[in-house]
Amino acid sequence: MYKNILVPVSFDQARDMDAAIEVAQTLAANDAKITLLHVMEHIPGYAISYLPVDYLAASKEAITTELATLVKGIEGGVGMVIEGHSGRSILDHASGNDVDCIVIASHRPGMQDYFLGSTAAQVVRHATCSVHVVR
Repeated sequence: MYKNILVPVSFDQARDMDAAIEVAQTLAANDAKITLLHVMEHIPGYAISYLPVDYLAASKEAITTELATLVKGIEGGVGMVIEGHSGRSILDHASGNDVDCIVIASHRPGMQDYFLGSTAAQVVRHATCSVHVVR
């Protein structure tokens, strides 16, 4: 059983977030902390000028609200939003917060993943703790 579980949350419909949360709860010890983490990717400078001025703040607030709703039913659950590159930010958060298990949902790989790589693949390859991938 794990004491500090990280569940990266993507609101992409191709990933089964609910299954990842369920797996995390199953793997959690009685007094475990389960962190639902969403990483907001940086928007390139050339694109940000086309968005409303308050877009980033409004997006972060909406995601924070959604995470708060998700953690209501999770004992020891915490929601967190950070900014950065998804794969690297997940790995940095895990190593900087003594995470002992990452439970990450993944989509079925397509041709684009062979060229670009996926977040789940990066986490699996570089994490220093246990990683459970849910498909």
